[in-house]
Amino acid sequence: MGFLELRDRRGVARGVLRLLAAAGLGLDAYVHTDLAGRFETGGTISESTLFLVQAGFAALAALLIFVRGRWPEAAFALLVAAAALGAVLLYRYVDVGTIGPLPDMYDPAWYTEKTLSAVAEAVAVLTCAGLVVIRPTGPIRSRAGSEGRT
Repeated sequence: MGFLELRDRRGVARGVLRLLAAAGLGLDAYVHTDLAGRFETGGTISESTLFLVQAGFAALAALLIFVRGRWPEAAFALLVAAAALGAVLLYRYVDVGTIGPLPDMYDPAWYTEKTLSAVAEAVAVLTCAGLVVIRPTGPIRSRAGSEGRT
């Protein structure tokens, strides 16, 4: 297997991972936007507001992964997806209660949209982690003006 073949496989793998990550984050953004109106819980910051903020971050991360998909964008998207997945799992299994300005968001039930967003977040976490690990390969670039110097 030559260098070109390895490079092509990495490029294809990164392309598939980028599409899956963007789709997972996009679906997460859609579900959080759709659910935002249903959760008007108390607290200084409402659950609805938190859902819309999460949707905004997920949409931004999806766009960045889709358009650029480099290491910094993948790391940002990984953080966004991991935070969302961590929150849904935490508030599903633990009654944390009110924390400062955050409302009590304990919700022990699994329903279609919640499950869909958790699966989309998990896909985004895994694919973004893959993008962070599988760095693009390419020719080593020399600094400008250093060609031909010894």
